[in-house]
Amino acid sequence: MLPWESKIPDYLTDKKNVVSFILFTAAFALVFINIYAPFGVDKWLNVSEVEFFLYSSIVILIGMLVIVISRVLMYMFTRRDSINYAAYALWIMAEIVVLALVYTLIQWYFLHVGNDFLMILKNSVRTTAYIILLPYVISWLYLSFKDKYTTLEKMENNRRLDEINETTGKKVASQLVMIPFHDEKGVLKFSIKKDDLLYIEAADNYIVIYYLEHMKLSKYMIRNTLKRIELSLPEAGLVRCHRSYMVNIDNVKFIRKEKEGLIIGFDSPSDVVVPISKTYLDIFVKRLSHYTGLGEN
Repeated sequence: MLPWESKIPDYLTDKKNVVSFILFTAAFALVFINIYAPFGVDKWLNVSEVEFFLYSSIVILIGMLVIVISRVLMYMFTRRDSINYAAYALWIMAEIVVLALVYTLIQWYFLHVGNDFLMILKNSVRTTAYIILLPYVISWLYLSFKDKYTTLEKMENNRRLDEINETTGKKVASQLVMIPFHDEKGVLKFSIKKDDLLYIEAADNYIVIYYLEHMKLSKYMIRNTLKRIELSLPEAGLVRCHRSYMVNIDNVKFIRKEKEGLIIGFDSPSDVVVPISKTYLDIFVKRLSHYTGLGEN
C-alpha cells in the first residue's frame, strides 16, 4: 500500500479536535488579514482600523462557515467510512477553492475590484492557500505530537504494570494489589488498592468507581463501559451483579433479601448497597463460588 492510500489518523476527524482546529484557523486568519491585508483589502475601503477589523471579522466568519460545513460533512462521512491521505488532501484543496471562490464573488459583486474575474480568482486561491494551509499544518503537527505522546504514555503505563505483575508473581493475576482502570482509548486513568475498592456503576458511556478514601466513600468517573472493564480484568475479583453494577467480591459483607429483591452490602463504614438483578443472579453466584473456592470439591 502506498503512503497516500493509508487511512488518516482518527485524531484528524475527532469532534473535539475539529472544533479546536476551526477556532485556531479562524483566529490565525483574522490576525493574518489584519496584519498583511491580503486581497488588497487595505485599498478597498477608506475606513478606520476598528471598522476594518469588523469588516475583516465578517469576511473570516463567512470563510469559517464554509469550513464548518466542510468539516461537518467530513465528520458525517468518516462515521460511515474512513478516508485516506489522498482523499484528505483533495478535500483540503476543495476547501481552498470554494473559499477562494466565495472571496472572489465578494470582491467582484460587492467591492467591484478589477475587471478580470479569473485573475481575481487566481489571486484569491493563492492567498487563501497561504491563510489556510499554515494553520492546517500547525494543527496537524500539534495533534500528531499529542497522539504520539499519548501512545508513549500508554506504553509506559503498560510497562510499569507488567513490572508490577512480574515482581509480585503469578498470584497478582487473581489478587491484584492495585487494580488499574483505563479509559476507552486504553489510557491509564486511575488505580486503586483492591482492599479499598467497593463497586463500579455504569453511567451512560462512563463508569463511576466507588472506593474508600480515609474511611469515607469517594468516587471517580472514567469514560468506559462495564463490559470493557469486565473483559480487561477477568481475574481481579470484580463480579457483575447487575446491568449497571459490578462489585469487588473481597469487600462484600452480606447478601440480603429485601422486598425489592437481593441486595449486596459492603465491608465499609459507609452504608451503601447495590442490587442483584434476576438476570445476573446465577452468574453472580457461580462467579462468587468460583472466586471464593466454595464451588470446588
